[in-house]
Amino acid sequence: MTSNKEARRTDKNKEGNAEFFETVEKMSTAFAENVSKFSEQWNGQWNSQWNEQLTNWYNSWINELPESFTQDAAKPTAFNLRKNLDEIAGGIGGAALPKIDTAKIIEAHFDLWRNYQTLWMNTTAALMQWFGAESEGEDKNPGHEVITPDTGDYRFKDPEWSSNPVFSFIKQSYLLNSHWLRQMIDQTEGVDDATRMKIEFYSRMIVDAMSPTNFALTNPAVLREMKETGGQSIIQGITNYLEDQQAGFDYMCPRHTDISAFKVGENVATAEGSVVYQNQMMQLLQFAPTTKVVYKKPLMIVPPWINKFYILDLREDNSFIRWAVEQGYTVFVISWVNPDETYADKSFDDYVKEGIFAALDAIEKATGEKQVSAIGYCIGGTMLAAALAYMAANEDNRITAVTYFAAQVDFEKAGELLVFTDEQQISQLEPKVREQGYLDGASMAATFNSLRANDLIWYFVINNYLMGKEPPVFDLLYWNADSTRFPAQLLLDYLRNMYQHNKLSQPGGFTLLGEPVDLGKIKIPTYIQAGKEDHIAPPESVFKAVNLYGGPVKFMLAGSGHIAGVINPPSAKKYQHWTNTKKKSYTELEDWFADAKQHPGSWWEDWNKWLSKKSGDKVTARVPGKGKLKIIEAAPGNYVKVRS
Repeated sequence: MTSNKEARRTDKNKEGNAEFFETVEKMSTAFAENVSKFSEQWNGQWNSQWNEQLTNWYNSWINELPESFTQDAAKPTAFNLRKNLDEIAGGIGGAALPKIDTAKIIEAHFDLWRNYQTLWMNTTAALMQWFGAESEGEDKNPGHEVITPDTGDYRFKDPEWSSNPVFSFIKQSYLLNSHWLRQMIDQTEGVDDATRMKIEFYSRMIVDAMSPTNFALTNPAVLREMKETGGQSIIQGITNYLEDQQAGFDYMCPRHTDISAFKVGENVATAEGSVVYQNQMMQLLQFAPTTKVVYKKPLMIVPPWINKFYILDLREDNSFIRWAVEQGYTVFVISWVNPDETYADKSFDDYVKEGIFAALDAIEKATGEKQVSAIGYCIGGTMLAAALAYMAANEDNRITAVTYFAAQVDFEKAGELLVFTDEQQISQLEPKVREQGYLDGASMAATFNSLRANDLIWYFVINNYLMGKEPPVFDLLYWNADSTRFPAQLLLDYLRNMYQHNKLSQPGGFTLLGEPVDLGKIKIPTYIQAGKEDHIAPPESVFKAVNLYGGPVKFMLAGSGHIAGVINPPSAKKYQHWTNTKKKSYTELEDWFADAKQHPGSWWEDWNKWLSKKSGDKVTARVPGKGKLKIIEAAPGNYVKVRS
């Protein structure tokens, strides 16, 4: 029990603290009133001195940057932190200096100082109470936190990050410094959007890497695991790391799942079907019907060529391919080749001609139908849109309705992937990929992982190496690790034409098979799906296509991101989706969203209702091999089994 004397001492301390904070507040107010005058008088001189100091700080810091933050220069990767930081900082000391708002910079510094003062006081009080409670058997109170993690930041979910004053201090100190750095970047003016995006991206990469959760001695969960296992967790973590290094994984691409737990064609990609056509670019799969009658028009799916098609056929309970077959569609899917160096000169033209157009010819032979519906997923959708524009210019009407899953055709708002696609970086990448003939799958995976580093890099570093645990057995993560190579010429053309110059969105700006194409000439009905949380094809970017096509367009916004926003079967009863039936045009997604109606669960049934009306009458179900094309081998075929 606390004595009356101790209680009086506590009350007196509280009064003293109140007086202290009142004094600090008065000082802060007076300080702020003078900052504006000071900044007006000295802003020009301060900006010059600040930029000189910033350059000195940068040079000192970058020279100390650990080699682990870079990748082998000989490796043809789009991600090299040291080089990219050098490029960003290259103009810091030049003529076109960014403008620094002195008042806001000083205010941010003062806020940091004031918050640290509060943090130290709270931590000291919490430690005193904590040890006192421990000795007297009372509940421990960690005290008030001056800053808390953002909503959705799971890194500090372990209770000790809040209940233990030491770990609480470490957490808050990290968050305060992270917030301060973001303020510094936000208050810098006179920087173009592209440079600002780079600065924000690489700063976030460094801040994420420096999180105390990523170090054994500052992560309570790691220390607890070490204690409970008698140190075996660390030994196992080191073993996991060495095994992953030998298997070709690295810190940008840690092992996400147990690769040996899956086999394509056995427990993933198991929908019944056959390969009915193949060439050097792709195999065409026709899936077996599960209904007695089907829609007259077949359905052709064009997946991205940088991933395997079986994202649409992971398991029986979430397979889009199986579900579409059950709705009565004759489903054909392109399974792209995993190219090697012999494909170095293959271009966008080659993929359209020997992929999409060859598939259309083969489908006609297999079914006798000249017209089909089509789906394009991600960059497969980008290619399909370009092909449709070419077909429209040549009065080729074989595709009568089209659906796009997370596909961009206007890259103005393409998100953080733009960080990697300016001419300086493409020029650095070009000689490396031309020498090798392709961009390897691991380099692409590293790039995509960096967009969600906490989820796709640091979570697994902690789990696999610091905790000594095995990664989860998860089919989606297996597919994510099963990426394909990107032919050199196709890669460079795609980055320059789409991300850098945004040519496809411009009428006549992009040339396909020798002809300028115009998306506005596409008059067929179009269904566009976008993921609300998509970080690869941001919904704002996907939405811009609404005003580019010349025919009727239905836009639908799905809950979740690039994968889960697409692969969401009705049986899962997860997420939600939004539709808008108002007869008005929109140029911005936020305006469309304001008028949209939310629906629970999957959007697949909404899509089926739309497409079924455009798929013709019902005919007798078609069995693979019964048409003019014979079965080459069983689905999923051999192309999809070639690993990078």
